[in-house]
Amino acid sequence: MRLLLTTLLLTLATSVFAEQTRFEATLAGHAVLPAETLFPAPADAPDALKVSGKFTGPGNRRSRAVPTQGSSLPFDGQPLQGFSGIKTIGDGTYYVLTDNGFGGKANSADAMLYFSRVRPDFDTGKVESAEQVFLNDPEKVVPFPLAMEATEKRYLTGADFDIEGFQIVGDQIVIGDEFGPFILVADLESGAVTEFHETIVDGVTILSPDNPFIGLSNPDTPEAKQNVKRSRGFEGLAASVDGKTLYPLLEGPFWDAEQGAYETIADGRTALRLLEMDAQTRKWTGRSWFYPLEAPDHAIGDFNMIDETRGLIIERDSGQGDAEFACKEEATGNCFKQPAAFKRIYLIDMDGVAPGEPVHKVGYIDLLRIQDPNGLARQGKREDGMFTFPFVTIENVDRVDDNHIIVGNDNNFPFSFGRTLGARDDNEFILLEVVEFLKASAK
Repeated sequence: MRLLLTTLLLTLATSVFAEQTRFEATLAGHAVLPAETLFPAPADAPDALKVSGKFTGPGNRRSRAVPTQGSSLPFDGQPLQGFSGIKTIGDGTYYVLTDNGFGGKANSADAMLYFSRVRPDFDTGKVESAEQVFLNDPEKVVPFPLAMEATEKRYLTGADFDIEGFQIVGDQIVIGDEFGPFILVADLESGAVTEFHETIVDGVTILSPDNPFIGLSNPDTPEAKQNVKRSRGFEGLAASVDGKTLYPLLEGPFWDAEQGAYETIADGRTALRLLEMDAQTRKWTGRSWFYPLEAPDHAIGDFNMIDETRGLIIERDSGQGDAEFACKEEATGNCFKQPAAFKRIYLIDMDGVAPGEPVHKVGYIDLLRIQDPNGLARQGKREDGMFTFPFVTIENVDRVDDNHIIVGNDNNFPFSFGRTLGARDDNEFILLEVVEFLKASAK
C-alpha cells in the first residue's frame, strides 16, 4: 500500500509539472543543530522571558507534553530554533532569523525575537552558534502596545511580530513580518528598532487577520477588512546584488476585492505579489511582479537574489515526512498522515519582465530527490543513494558560491515531526552542489 501511494504521488507530480525543467542536486554537506538546543534569556530580560512555552497548551499557563527528545513544555530559557531566513556572510558563517516562536500570537508572548550568526561545520556535522541579537524597542518606534510594553527595554516577542525574511543593509537589518504584514528595521549590533513600515500595494494597505490596526465589527456587520490570509504576510525578503533594492514577497495571494477572488495570472495559477522597496529610503516604489504558485495551497519559504535578475525561491506544500511511510487507510499510528509531496527550490528570472507581469520560473531542484552518492547524509539515509528533505516548513535558501547553495528547515520547535516518526525535528542545514541549476536563465 505504501509503495502504491508513493508511486501515485510521484506520477501525479510528474504529470502536472512535466513541462518544467528539473535540475539535479547532489548533497555536498549536512550539519544538524539538535532540537533540544536552549540558551538563557539576556540578563536584563524580565522574568517572564526566562521560561518559554508557558502558553502553548489549551489554556493560559498550561503546558502540554510532546513527544520527547528531552523535557516537556515549558522550557527553561529560549530555544535556538525556528530558522526562517538565511544570508551568507562569506566566511563560513550565516545570519539566520528565528521567527514567531510557538506558532501564533496567542501562544508566543514568552518567545523572544532575535537573529543569530551560526557556523555549520559540514566536516563534523555540527552547528556552532556564534551570537544572538535580540530585537527590542526602547524608543517606542512600534506604534502599538507590545507584550513587554511595561518594561524599559521592550524586548519584542512572538505576540508582537512573526518575523520571516530579512536582509542586511549597511549597519541595519531589514525584516519582513507576517502579522501586519510590516517591514521592521533594526540596528544590526543592538537589535533596537529604528523604523516601522506598513505595506502598501497599488495604493491599498495590506492587512492580515493578525494586524493590530484592524478594528473588529459587530457580528451583524461581517465586512472583512483583511486582504491576505492569516500567516500569509511576508515570508521572503530578497535584495538586489547592488544593495539598492529590496524585494519583499508575500507568502499568500492578495484578495482582489473588486474581482471577489485571490489574485491569479492569465493561465489561472494563484500568484503572489513580489513587491519593490528602495533599500536606502525604505519607500515603496509602487512596482510589483507576480510569482505564480504550482498549486493554490502551496506557500513560499524563502527568497534571495543571486545576481541582477535571478533569484532562488522555495515553494512547498504543507506535508511532512517521506511518502514511503504514509499511513494506510486502516492505520494512523506509526506513519505520516500527509507526507511531503512538493518541496522545491525554483530559480526565477526577472530579466525583461515588466512590472505587473509574472516572473520566469526557469527550473527547479527537487528537495525530495537529492543525490547522495558519497553517503554524506547524517540523518534520513536511504539505500537507493538518494536523500530527502521532507519537512513541513523549509524556509532557508541562499547561494554559497558559483557551485553551491545552502538550504535549511524551520523545525517549528517543538511541534514538527518530519524526519523521524515520533521525534522532534532538528534544524538541519544542507549544502547542495547545483552547478547547472545556478547557470540557468530565461534566455
